[in-house]
Amino acid sequence: MAREWQEAIERARRHSSFLAVGLERQGDLAALLASGKGEEALEWARNAGAEESDIGVALRREKLAMATALAIGDLAGAFPLKRVMQELSALADRALDAAIADAIRHRVPDAEPAGFCALALGKHGAQELNYSSDIDPILLYDPETLPRRERDDPGEAAQRVARRLVETLGQQTADGYVFRVDLRLRPASEVSPLAISFDAALTHYESSALAWERAAFIRARACSGDTGEGEAFLAAIRPFVWRRSLDFGAIEEIRRLTARIRDHHGGPRAPGPGFDVKQGRGGIREVEFFAQTHQLIHGGRKPSLRLRGTRDALDALAREEIIDPEDARVLGESYDRLRVIEHRLQMVADRQTHKLPKDAEALDNVARLDGLAGGKDLIEELWEITERVAQRYDALLEGQEAPVQPVHPDEDGPLEERLAKLGFSEPARLVQRIAGWSDGHVRALRSSAARSAFEAVFPALIEALAAAPDPDRAITRWETLLTHLPTAVNLFRLLEARPGLLEQLVAVLTLAKPLADELARRPELLDTLIDASALDLPESVEVLAAKMTRAEARDYEDLLDNVRRVVGETRFSLGVQLIRAVHDPLEIARGLSRTAEAALAVCTEAAEKEFAATHGRVPGHDLVILGLGRLGGGALTHSSDLDLVYLFDGNLEGESDGRRPLGVSHYFNRLAQRVTAALSVPTAEGPLYEIDTRLRPQGNQGPLAVSLDSFARYQSEDAWTWEHMALTRARVLYGPPEARARLEEILREVLDHPREPEKLKQDILKMRHEMAAHKEPAGELDAKLLRGGLVDLEFLIHFLQLRERTAFKADLGAALEGLIEAGHLPPALGEAQGLLSRLLVAARLLAPESQQPWPAACAALAKACGVETYPALLQEIATARREVAAAWATIFGEELEIE
Repeated sequence: MAREWQEAIERARRHSSFLAVGLERQGDLAALLASGKGEEALEWARNAGAEESDIGVALRREKLAMATALAIGDLAGAFPLKRVMQELSALADRALDAAIADAIRHRVPDAEPAGFCALALGKHGAQELNYSSDIDPILLYDPETLPRRERDDPGEAAQRVARRLVETLGQQTADGYVFRVDLRLRPASEVSPLAISFDAALTHYESSALAWERAAFIRARACSGDTGEGEAFLAAIRPFVWRRSLDFGAIEEIRRLTARIRDHHGGPRAPGPGFDVKQGRGGIREVEFFAQTHQLIHGGRKPSLRLRGTRDALDALAREEIIDPEDARVLGESYDRLRVIEHRLQMVADRQTHKLPKDAEALDNVARLDGLAGGKDLIEELWEITERVAQRYDALLEGQEAPVQPVHPDEDGPLEERLAKLGFSEPARLVQRIAGWSDGHVRALRSSAARSAFEAVFPALIEALAAAPDPDRAITRWETLLTHLPTAVNLFRLLEARPGLLEQLVAVLTLAKPLADELARRPELLDTLIDASALDLPESVEVLAAKMTRAEARDYEDLLDNVRRVVGETRFSLGVQLIRAVHDPLEIARGLSRTAEAALAVCTEAAEKEFAATHGRVPGHDLVILGLGRLGGGALTHSSDLDLVYLFDGNLEGESDGRRPLGVSHYFNRLAQRVTAALSVPTAEGPLYEIDTRLRPQGNQGPLAVSLDSFARYQSEDAWTWEHMALTRARVLYGPPEARARLEEILREVLDHPREPEKLKQDILKMRHEMAAHKEPAGELDAKLLRGGLVDLEFLIHFLQLRERTAFKADLGAALEGLIEAGHLPPALGEAQGLLSRLLVAARLLAPESQQPWPAACAALAKACGVETYPALLQEIATARREVAAAWATIFGEELEIE
């Protein structure tokens, strides 16, 4: 091993004037390196300036020692590239930290440094610094906590700190320099001070930041000074960097930036003398842009992509199946080798250069420092590397680019003729409507960028709309969506970049008005269909809850917004799966229920925490939530509300332990109100669920939350038959294990209580007659209220459950199966319940008025229900209703009128 170190030292002495001087000046370090003691050498280097009282001198000596030790270890093959870059970045962190502390104490000698932070960006932020890198920090301060003299203005005090640290690190002295500091990445650098307050910076990024600043912050981290405040600031601007909506506009920004770099890059485009390994075609910058472009597009939706390192980002993109694993490997290996060559260029004389020397002798010198025979070998290797990179980078930009095709009558023939050929019934009128979209009447198309993006996607869009079963209805729905969009540039670019989404969009527009309305309100929902998992059913309640409680949520309101985003996206995805018949509607219903259960758990836990901040908690008492109806049965539709009963365990004595204590009953009733609000009140992300609490003891006349003892007493002494029917579908959804177990025991005791069969029968018949008198079916597809429909079937099931004291399953299908197995109901009701339940779930989107929809939706509805045609579906519905009516007549001795 020592031989490799000695050979590295010899190469350094022959080919690097900078390293030769470093070895000469630092004899003890050179001896450690010659002996192959790399780690000891690094430790020596870290302490090279420890005895110096002048911070500037100390840091310069540490910098020289670290550069020397790392370079020799690098040349010896002992320190891999990643280690070298991390050590250099850590040195920059330490240097900035020391310079900040020194600058603060220069003015306030006894102060504890606080309120001033350096954010590392670029290669420094990614911990990928090279040997002669500048550092590009953004300097932020807090006027309230930055130490200063009493008469000093906070802003001026911050500028003094900034100026002194720049001088400390960047001034060239007899000992060299530490790091050149470039502050031009700060907000509005042409007019802003060197250090900016946290509040001013936050305002800038939330309101007037430029597109390139998003890319810069992909790799940002709080590196020095008051890093706690720095991390809090980065968390606050995370939505600016990582947009929830897939941002294909990022490709256009990167394309323009690449064009500017290539146009203004004066050196050779291909490897040769003078070639720039950073900015040249196929160079370092293009690998970084390749990774960052995909991160900007997808990182808002996939937190796993929010990585600072270039290699780490490429690997993550491959794991998420966004890029080909082979591309990730090739680009990653190419990036590493380009960075090593960059380091060799800078090792020669400690110059910040990325260009191959133009002089043949100097080029040979760099190659031999790297261990190659000469410059010719280095150039040949660079040809292969840069070509591999350039091919993939060009493919990224070109693959996302479609030629702009203006919508005007003279292209590809008159537009009216094209529309007629595509099947639109009134092409002349449609031409006028299309022209009206771009004349300023449609808000989303008022900007030139929006019109350009729309023109690019228009040919494919109009063909997709024409391919719909009813093109005229499709174009009308599209027009409705377009007029409701506040902005549409990203939607058009998304459709341009992912043409396959057009088919999904047209299906939404033409088949399901509820989904189309939601898409008009939140066009970013279309993003959900890009993920590979877009057509997968939701995972477990726990996985969904984890998505809703991601770390980015800054506060209670932000968490509620995120819950609404996740629920909205999941419901939309399930809706598309439903109308495309990707999954059984019963599976869709269960997925909707899991989503609601996750939202309930997350919102309740958050509301409890928020409530406790003011009122504390009641020792020995816990909130318990019971789900009833379709939520209790674990099978929601897209229009279901949530039937909840709020309960609490423990007695009524005592009060909460917060700064504003409340009595037990008052506490849990107020808490229940807070939970209801968390689940229902619209936020910036829209509404969540309608909450129905009328099934609680005494209904609307009773308190919102009651104790378990009161609940048990009410159910055993005062509850009506219909309330016990409701309990057959009850499921405990929230609360600690002990309280859950107690409530479940109460439910078992109530439901298992013997009943007088005739009274039970008369109660149920009376209730069904009253319901039929007051709630008529909405149409031929009202699977719920039609006689012989689901309500009648549910009444049959609940009557037999309570009479026979058996089959107490919250899942209606499972309860029916138990009754069939026990011989209480005929097997044919199993198929009837399945069909009617599928119809209920599917019709909420495909026939929301319960009337026959237009033909394409009729076909989709039949397919979702597992039937070939709509007429066949109507026949199956009639058969199912007759089966229910026959069972009703057998059990209750009453004939139902079935049309």
